[in-house]
Amino acid sequence: MVAFLFAQPGEQDTTGMKKKTPDFKHWDVSTHYGPADTVEFTLTEGTWMNLDVSPDGKEIVFDLLGDIYVIPIEGGEARALTSGLAFDAQPRYSPDGSKISFTSDRGGGDNIWIMNRDGSEPRAVTNEDFRLLNNAVWTPDGQYLIARKHFTSRRSLGAGEMWMYHISGGKGLRLTKRKNDQQDAGEPWVSPDGRYLYFSEDMSGGSTFQYNKDPNKQIYVIRRLDLQTGKLTNYITGAGGAVRPQVSPDGQYLAFVRRIRNKSVLYLHKFETGEQWPIWDQLNKDQQETWAIFGVYPNYNWMPNSREIVIWAKGHIWRVNIHSREAKQIPFVVHARHAIARALRYKQPHVADDYFTARMLRHVVTSPDGQWLVFNAVGHLWKMKLPDGKPVRLTNDSQHFEFEPSFSPDGKWVVYTTWNDTALGAIYKVRLRGGKPQKLTERKGYYYSPRFSPDGLMVVYRRGQGNAILGFAYGVEPGIYWVAADGGQGNLIIEEGRDPYFNKAGDRIYFFTYEGEKKALKSCDLDGHDVRTHFTSQYATQIVVSPDEQWVAFQELFNVYITPYPHTGQPIELSSQSKAIPVKRVSRDAGNYIHWSG
Repeated sequence: MVAFLFAQPGEQDTTGMKKKTPDFKHWDVSTHYGPADTVEFTLTEGTWMNLDVSPDGKEIVFDLLGDIYVIPIEGGEARALTSGLAFDAQPRYSPDGSKISFTSDRGGGDNIWIMNRDGSEPRAVTNEDFRLLNNAVWTPDGQYLIARKHFTSRRSLGAGEMWMYHISGGKGLRLTKRKNDQQDAGEPWVSPDGRYLYFSEDMSGGSTFQYNKDPNKQIYVIRRLDLQTGKLTNYITGAGGAVRPQVSPDGQYLAFVRRIRNKSVLYLHKFETGEQWPIWDQLNKDQQETWAIFGVYPNYNWMPNSREIVIWAKGHIWRVNIHSREAKQIPFVVHARHAIARALRYKQPHVADDYFTARMLRHVVTSPDGQWLVFNAVGHLWKMKLPDGKPVRLTNDSQHFEFEPSFSPDGKWVVYTTWNDTALGAIYKVRLRGGKPQKLTERKGYYYSPRFSPDGLMVVYRRGQGNAILGFAYGVEPGIYWVAADGGQGNLIIEEGRDPYFNKAGDRIYFFTYEGEKKALKSCDLDGHDVRTHFTSQYATQIVVSPDEQWVAFQELFNVYITPYPHTGQPIELSSQSKAIPVKRVSRDAGNYIHWSG
């Protein structure tokens, strides 16, 4: 049951949150910025609720809509322990019951926090601003928390590792190492004697995540790490997988969730004999087929008597007897109050206006003498005399879109790519002073990143294979090519890579590609031979060597950095956090389309 009470229009939030003018350099998640309205409602059920039972068995703490509440073990009116704009979740009682750990973004990103049992004196244990954390559990001595730490690479959702943190803080210690950046691990739990760490991990094979795998075969398994010897074993495996491990207080049983056909079922594993059996099949569907960063099933826990389990399912909290398999509902009532920020509204310009200001410039390049700027805006190329000339069209072409300009070494020509839905793509060049564009490529196709050689006699480019938006016709024989600067037949250099450009001497081609799980800047000769790796990076999305080959610029997580280019004959790891060579961030908020002047 859900009852709503909305504030009257114009009523400001009154939940006690701070309200002030935004400070964009020190944004406070918990601060109330701008106009908002208050909404109040009463809940007797909830979705995907993480819960825990107090060590004395008297209370249940749970999360709901980003706030944390507590109720008596018998159920009843819920009392809020946290409230406000911050998203708080996954509460866990300390072994002595005096503290509660929880996941919160109140510091700007998901970190592990601790508060007193009554909700007072919240403080952060971790302070990550990128590798965020969740699903913390206590060690039996109450001195440490073990949480899932999140890692990303080419795909945003990433994978997890188990990290241990002292309750007083620190950078933490890694306990498990992810096997790749796409198959997840999480849901840690520590045995009552403190010796073993249990957690679930996607062990379905391969090195990439895939949606909608068959959970009735096996996706997740429960793994066990011996905290004395470091030995890691696949502890509970088999059809239907195994997730969300929870050891009973007496150490006799391990509860977990397994998929049986189309149902998620609460199971028991008996340590002494290895027997396993289902005890309750009325759970909500687990998330084994998806990317479950916060857990494949919500947190639950045992009663202190080791005979009952308290768990969320079907919108309610249940108390399940493991012997009789009887489930009793624990009722709760939550009186929730939230501030709803009003949507930003801007007066839109007339879409039919003849002129407007273009605010998105792409593929910006400067002439070798630094006197001219050429860039893409609203589908065409524009040139502008520096420092404050008026932008004018580079060509009069009305039949094609124009992209990716690049100057010839003498600054007299601009080479670029075009697109037309019928003619498809091509590479053209045109004089900077104007004139009729000259087509360089002979075949229809998908063309990218044309660049002149240092002597101006050749142009290197990438020929693509097409995609689901542009189509795949005429996408045969993709790769990096060169063509004479006056046009003609393309000559294949190498089949891999993108963003090609010549080296200083003009006898090799740099290109961006992959090396294992990492990105790499490599080069080869004009026949595609003698491939060398110059730089590798975990997160770079573009790497560009300066024309004099003394510097390198790279983009990492939407910002641009420069660093010296030491010629060592061996691959150099690029990172914004590198300590081996100086690294300087040159973008303020973000940066794209790296181009060296000169």
